[in-house]
Amino acid sequence: MPYESPVTKLSERIGQDPRLSGLLPEALALITDSNQEFGIVLSQVTKLIAANLGLNRLDIAVGMRGRWQSLTDLDGQHRLPETLLGEVLDQGMAIADGTLLGSPLFLTASSNEVVFAEISPDDGGMTANQFDSIAASVGLVYFLGRQQRRQQRRIRYQHAILEIAAQWNQAQEVAPLLEQIAEAATRLLGAERASIFLWDKPNKILIGRPALGVENNELRIPDTTGIVGQVVQDGEVRRVDSDVKEQQMEIDRQVDQQLGFETRSLLCAPMISHGKILGAFEMINKVGGNFDPDDEADLLELAGHAAIALANTQHIEELLKKQETLVNQAAAEVEMIGECPAISDLRTTIAKVAPTDLSVLILGENGTGKEVTGQMVHYLSQRRNEPLVAVNCAAITESLLESELFGHEKGAFTDANETRPGKFEVAAGGTLFLDEIGDMSLTGQSKLLRVLEEKMVVRVGGSTPIPADVRIVAATNQDLAELVREKKFREDLFFRLTVVTVDMPPLRKRDKDILLLAQHFLATFCQQAKRKVPAFTAAARTKLLMHPWPGNVRELRNMMERLAYLGSEQTVEGDDLDFIMTGPSKSGNEFQLDLNLSDASRNFQIAFIEKQIEAARGNITAAAKRLGLHRSNLYRKMRQLEMEVNEEI
Repeated sequence: MPYESPVTKLSERIGQDPRLSGLLPEALALITDSNQEFGIVLSQVTKLIAANLGLNRLDIAVGMRGRWQSLTDLDGQHRLPETLLGEVLDQGMAIADGTLLGSPLFLTASSNEVVFAEISPDDGGMTANQFDSIAASVGLVYFLGRQQRRQQRRIRYQHAILEIAAQWNQAQEVAPLLEQIAEAATRLLGAERASIFLWDKPNKILIGRPALGVENNELRIPDTTGIVGQVVQDGEVRRVDSDVKEQQMEIDRQVDQQLGFETRSLLCAPMISHGKILGAFEMINKVGGNFDPDDEADLLELAGHAAIALANTQHIEELLKKQETLVNQAAAEVEMIGECPAISDLRTTIAKVAPTDLSVLILGENGTGKEVTGQMVHYLSQRRNEPLVAVNCAAITESLLESELFGHEKGAFTDANETRPGKFEVAAGGTLFLDEIGDMSLTGQSKLLRVLEEKMVVRVGGSTPIPADVRIVAATNQDLAELVREKKFREDLFFRLTVVTVDMPPLRKRDKDILLLAQHFLATFCQQAKRKVPAFTAAARTKLLMHPWPGNVRELRNMMERLAYLGSEQTVEGDDLDFIMTGPSKSGNEFQLDLNLSDASRNFQIAFIEKQIEAARGNITAAAKRLGLHRSNLYRKMRQLEMEVNEEI
């Protein structure tokens, strides 16, 4: 059968009554143009029609579970003719009973609305068919007005849902998201409260939030409890009206007692994502009455958006937890081992500087731990969960420097086959560690300075500025101040980088830490090699302390790694370190057994002084200090040993 619109059916019932055809436009304008509540406007419409047709009274009543309620007598001043109303609904046709007339609002089996009127005895009477035309006109106004109100409500609702869902999908934590969803639902559906119950199916528990009046704002109940338990079990919507005793008995009043709250009406819908029931969305106490079928449709849609947002947020929360675990693991592996005053001062400085966004310049010889210091600055900062990107400026040619740091667009130069973000973009929100900054060309320095000042990068071959929200930590083994004087390093970049300067002490100035570091590295590598940690003998400890460590901590670390994998004894003897310290050729440190003690002592002193001068990079003053001598005394000793002396050094 072809679909027949309710408007068509109602129009046919109205017929050609000229009074109604002239009155309907005014009534429709009244109900469609007004911003007042629908019940108020509907009451105004029935009074308008009654006044124009000479009726004493014209009302609409709705039958609900054996009870009648007026939709238009808002003050309840008049009694309802329940006997007449029941007969009209039972027979499904217009009935005239003296001065009372009644007719179904819509001639459908599911309709439970009745239009009734009261006329004066001296009006000459009105037939049932005549009143049916009036009822149909009221029905037309009622239907069109309700449809328009529903459309307007739907538009407002959809607009609100789009805004709210966009906010929900940006959430990164489940608990705040649930509170946002509940607050939005109470506002949109006109309820006193809302709760979202997440289903912990393996443990057969429903976890409800927000639960006002409960510790931690969270309610835990068995997943068979009350209405919400029924919803998660069968995936069907449930509704409880305040005036239906049988439905009221399904409410779990123990939960009400826990919450210190009385549930009068309730609407609960399942939250389903990809065919899986995640939980239930419960609305409590409709303001001004009971929840209706429109509320059911709205809550189902709201629950769908909430389920998607919840699934996304749970996934994001899991990823964030995993990221936090990985960051904590990475941070735990970054250790600064040492007890000497210089290292203690360094830790204090890092602890003060790390929480800020200040640029940090780390100075020190190769192998002193500049990169470890940079990592500590990052992991102790607010940027610890964002990327830490390291760039070795000495390893990048000048022609590729700009592309490496700032990125390039596809086709920007030969072999630029695809767009590539630069290190500044990759490190967005985090820390950019620029190692060997002293080896960067002047051209590269100029471009870097511009980015640091403008906090924007432009890819090679591009024109769009990209925000560069990164913290700069730079490191070098060179004397940048001297490079500035020699015009090899830009002075303005130097001052930009040296907001905070950290000096890494060489290992030779950390006598107290040498054995501590050696034991730490050896234990770490022995664990990896799955062997027992050997103990250092007194001779081995002496040899470690006497070594000048030109490669600093890196050299010591590598030494312990080789010892862990190549050594086989339960102790480390002094002789075990000879090969490791000198490499394959031991000629430089071999003892000549054909010498007497005096000559052997002389040779050792010469070799030891040469090693100290070499470790001090030719600085006689520094070498003398390490030897516990004054500079002039060292020169005198060197002449006694017939060593070459250059007092200009």
